[in-house]
Amino acid sequence: MKITTKQFGWWSALLGLTLATAILPPRAIAQDDYQPQDDPPSRVARLGYMEGSISFQPAGETDWVGAVDNRPLTTGDKLWADKDSRAELQLGSAVIRLSENTGISFLNLDDHTVQVQLSSGTVNIRVRSLDRDDDIEIDTPNLAFTIDQPGRYRLEASEDGTYSLVSIREGEGEATGNGQTYTLHAGQSGTFNGTDSLNADVEQIGDPDQFDTWADGRERRHDQSRSAQYLSHDVVGYDDLDDNGDWRDDSNYGHVWFPHVDAGWAPYREGHWDWIDPWGYTWVDDSSWGYAPFHYGRWVNAGGRWGWVAGPPAERAVYAPALVVFIGAGGGGGFGGNIGWFPLGPREVYVPSYPVSRGYVERVNMSSTTVNTTVITNVYNTTVINKTTNVTNITYANRNVAGAVTAVPQGAFASAQPVARAAVKIDAREIASAPVSRRVAVNPTREAVLGSKASSANHVTAPPAAVMNRQVVAKKTPPPPPVSFAKQQQAMAAHPGQPLPKREMASLRPAAAARPAVKVAPPGKPAQPTTGHPNNAARPGQPNNNAARPGQPAPGAPANRPGNQPAGNQPAANERPGSANQPNRPPAAQPNNNRPETNQPNNRPPAAQPNNRPPAETNRPEPNRPPAAQPNNRPPAETNRPEPNRPPAAQPNNRPPAETNRPEPNRPPAAQPNNRPPAETNRPEPNRPPAAQPNNRPPAETNRPEPNRPPAAQPNNRPPAETNRPEPNRPPAQPNKSEPAARPEQRTPPPAAKQAPPPKQQPAKPQTPEEKKRAEEKKPPGV
Repeated sequence: MKITTKQFGWWSALLGLTLATAILPPRAIAQDDYQPQDDPPSRVARLGYMEGSISFQPAGETDWVGAVDNRPLTTGDKLWADKDSRAELQLGSAVIRLSENTGISFLNLDDHTVQVQLSSGTVNIRVRSLDRDDDIEIDTPNLAFTIDQPGRYRLEASEDGTYSLVSIREGEGEATGNGQTYTLHAGQSGTFNGTDSLNADVEQIGDPDQFDTWADGRERRHDQSRSAQYLSHDVVGYDDLDDNGDWRDDSNYGHVWFPHVDAGWAPYREGHWDWIDPWGYTWVDDSSWGYAPFHYGRWVNAGGRWGWVAGPPAERAVYAPALVVFIGAGGGGGFGGNIGWFPLGPREVYVPSYPVSRGYVERVNMSSTTVNTTVITNVYNTTVINKTTNVTNITYANRNVAGAVTAVPQGAFASAQPVARAAVKIDAREIASAPVSRRVAVNPTREAVLGSKASSANHVTAPPAAVMNRQVVAKKTPPPPPVSFAKQQQAMAAHPGQPLPKREMASLRPAAAARPAVKVAPPGKPAQPTTGHPNNAARPGQPNNNAARPGQPAPGAPANRPGNQPAGNQPAANERPGSANQPNRPPAAQPNNNRPETNQPNNRPPAAQPNNRPPAETNRPEPNRPPAAQPNNRPPAETNRPEPNRPPAAQPNNRPPAETNRPEPNRPPAAQPNNRPPAETNRPEPNRPPAAQPNNRPPAETNRPEPNRPPAAQPNNRPPAETNRPEPNRPPAQPNKSEPAARPEQRTPPPAAKQAPPPKQQPAKPQTPEEKKRAEEKKPPGV
């Protein structure tokens, strides 16, 4: 059979197509099939500031390691701020600040959703802008709170997971749980308790505490940033540029930021490479300002000095793992077995090493540099789809700049080792001859997943398992949990250094894989909260010794007892007079070192009270004991006491009411110096009924029922100094060594040994008519 030239050409084309199909990797041919839903998020959360001990757990892993500044966080990542620690997460349009003893994780983080699991502790959230399709949700063990407006929010989850607190200084939001929804507005604070049913108590917001003040101070740095006028407000970390460099205008590139660095410094040199899904190798810089210039914009060398050029301010910023081009990264051992890179320059197109759609390539480039869409499309078609042009054929401005290229051994690159310490020297000839690529064809190690502090695994403070594994309530269903790195390794071997697409990642996830510990709340109906109740819940991580948790009475408040109801014969522990916020209750008893015990033995004097102290023991509750006499300048206690058939006691001039409320036998008098409230006056005896206490009246001795006792004459404004003057044949009070001694000016002098007490008054007997007549005859004339 004779084959014509035309037939040969047809068969050759068919054979070539068949061979090409067999040789080219399936993933490369299907590259143009990627849809926008397959693209990675355009934003992440930057761990931008830390105080104290902060621990981090990468998505899909079980080990906790030390957290590192500038680490990007995404869906599945967890963070723990230990005691006396704080952290700040920046998301561009929002910022989340963690107080001590606080654990969070990202249930979801993409272009339109921020879903945070707050297992325990306190977060302060500042939302600067909120698009119509944006959704910010904070999930606690008993509610899901959705932020509806830009503003300032604070959420707290109790350590035991039984209640949550939501405070709104600016903005508005909605709490959802178990079919109920509550809307909170600016200036309100809501306490939500219960897990089977969500109960709400709303009141006006209180004053800021130390954590709020710290968060406000951090926020002012952002609001007052000078760099805001030069770039998009979605660029994460731009406020750190103010104190670490200067902005200058350039005729070719516009506004350029020049960092304050040492001679010989180059971009992407002081830091390390982490492996973070779904982007793959990600640059983490060591500098405090080293986030925005390495994930947005481009670098230019002007006059031997490196400057950073931000993207157009009008464009919404799109995060990139590292805007570089790699050298000798093909994995074949070229370039001396090292991997090198240099920063992209202005107007140069970034081609991601991870699978993305055409639209993503356009967005990530147009937001980070000034470049024409036609140029982006041509680069995408020739380098990604048709592969007729390699990145090697492109002339890069920074490739030939002295000191621009940094290189490390492959092992150091793939295990997150510090670049500055592992860097190797390379000359210009090696750089010129080495192949250029858009990705590193070397698979990462587990150390790259854990980060530069991988050696700290299981050696850092981790949150209690009960806290991080606690179920939370969600309004929006989160995505399935991430796949562990161990399960990805085998699949990555076919295409080293390239992250797995979402569809392939899903195939590695077990069919019955459970979602995170989340209980999706049923659709809610508006509910009416109670209002005006004091917010006595102790804030997680904040000291508040006088507060009670929601649903519990405040310390010292008797349950279900009216404010004016007298206590029973034996007061309970939380019914002590003087507890905070108790109306019409006697003042609190003083500490034990300033008061006698309840059942003091005879002849034991009470402790002397220092001047100007409140009447500590005035109404000290003892079983069936009446309240004590009131301090000076109060209405005379005994003036109108009804005591029938008793003559008034004889009172020498200029002497205070000595016989009033004479103590029982064998009881010493209380030492009471002038200008001091009578702390121990009328200390009640056992088995004596309490005196009724009308509202707003001093607990005096008015109407104290004591038959056959004369009322004591009480001159106004006289201190009851001698109130409990000892009776005849009574020994003076002896100091008690177990009680604190009174100061010299407060000690009461011992009674004179030879001083005779006044005669004891006897009750008057009824007189007969004859006795009355004789008494009249003995009266002097005129009487």
